Amino acid sequence: MENLRSRLKFCHKTEEVKLRKRKSKLYLKKDESPLNNVVVLSVVFRLINCFLVQSSFVPDEYWQSLEVSHRMVFRYPLTLFSTTLVTYGYLTWEWKAGLRGFSYPLVFAFIYKILQFINCDSVFLLIWLPRIFQALLAAYADVKFFFLIRTLESRDIATWTFFCHLCSWFSWYCCTRTLTNSMETTITCLALYYFPLPQSTTHSSKKYLTLVAVAVIVRPTALIVWFPLLMYHFWQEENKLRLIAHKFLPIGGVALVISTVIDCIFYEKWTMVQFNFLKFNIFYSVADFYGSHPWHWYFTQGFAVVIGPHLPLFLHGCSLAFKRYKILLAAVIWTLVIYSLLPHKEFRFIYPVLPFCMVFCGVSLANLKAWRRAAAFMLLVSNLAAALYTGLIHQRGTLDVMTHLHTLCNVSSTSSPLQPDILFLMPCHSTPFYSHVHCSMKMRFLECPPDLREDGYIDEAERFYDDPLHWLRTSFPYKSSLPTHLVMFDVLEKEISSFLQANNFVRTSELFHTHFPEGKVGGSIFIYERH
Repeated sequence: MENLRSRLKFCHKTEEVKLRKRKSKLYLKKDESPLNNVVVLSVVFRLINCFLVQSSFVPDEYWQSLEVSHRMVFRYPLTLFSTTLVTYGYLTWEWKAGLRGFSYPLVFAFIYKILQFINCDSVFLLIWLPRIFQALLAAYADVKFFFLIRTLESRDIATWTFFCHLCSWFSWYCCTRTLTNSMETTITCLALYYFPLPQSTTHSSKKYLTLVAVAVIVRPTALIVWFPLLMYHFWQEENKLRLIAHKFLPIGGVALVISTVIDCIFYEKWTMVQFNFLKFNIFYSVADFYGSHPWHWYFTQGFAVVIGPHLPLFLHGCSLAFKRYKILLAAVIWTLVIYSLLPHKEFRFIYPVLPFCMVFCGVSLANLKAWRRAAAFMLLVSNLAAALYTGLIHQRGTLDVMTHLHTLCNVSSTSSPLQPDILFLMPCHSTPFYSHVHCSMKMRFLECPPDLREDGYIDEAERFYDDPLHWLRTSFPYKSSLPTHLVMFDVLEKEISSFLQANNFVRTSELFHTHFPEGKVGGSIFIYERH
């Protein structure tokens, strides 16, 4: 009898889901024009977003994507001596240690290969086409996000949720960048569309699990965000054994095999990136080498900065929609707690939970009624100011300097006796590298790989900053070995002025970088040329 009741309950549930799906399809047919408008709006918005972000954020957006892709495709360019091939490009220590997967850079390498094949590999296209690809993918995720909320809530709430989502200054700042965190967030947003949320009519276990597997391949830490959601799905599923045997294990296994095969091909040896990632970051605590923060940093600073002016709406929305979307709130809190346990913290690490937060913000804004338009206006103005400032002004010098140095490629391609030789006297990986100049002129920067075998190890960049003059004099004892150009932040100029004067270096360019100089990073970037 009990078995019969459960079957009847299951059948009733199935019919209810089918009915909701039919209603959803009817809505799509009825409101096809507004939905098309959402698609056009998203694509245009993200393309504008892409071209209005002209600043740098973190080194990984180049060194873990474009630099790797550029080296994969353009590693052996012809020099001015037609019989000679040179190797150029640079891989950071993580790639030499097998910590990073080639699957994500392979996407951009494919774009680069097409450009090379059709002989259109200009530096402009090499820089912007990957960004445009990222922008179009983000636009697709935006559309899916709107469709999802529209099936879960009323048109009014869906509209305001979408408004909140597009307003986010941090999404504007990050989503079109070639960061693994940006791709992870975009894929997470797409996977959420197919996730079996309560009342959802768009769920598909195979599709969302496939997308989660792709997110984990791109960035293994995506599993942190998705762990509570996967557990929720497992708990809600009636046939748990079937879910594990037919979906969890096969999809996860196939993804792992494909990513491992790709990595083994490009590393040219057996490499399990996921295992290496855990080994270095957990057992050796390599991430601590790049700085640490107090355990409460995400709760007192990090989350407030990422969510920005949306914070009051998020808190209000949590009180209104806690019961409906408790699994999304649980995923947000879980992610903040887990990342708080890790010493090394960055704003971008918690970016993937931002779409979850926008659901609560939209519910809040829709329920404000009389104050809704005023709140929306304040939200738009405050986020727009932050988005335009960080995208167009703050930390743009490290990209502008590469545009300036690209002009030296014309010199390196001629038979001039004095070929460009550029030395970056800056914190390591401050600028992009060959992906932003696309020629084989000689460039070098201060390196900072961690050494896990040597106690008291000091990297090259730290040795330089301990005594810049001593480092320069010992590294270049003869004038013939000096570089032709030095690139540095303005804060260093005074310390090495005697070296610059003694070796006839003249400042030829000054580029604005930031209004908030800090430590070794100055407000401007100077380029010195030897005469």
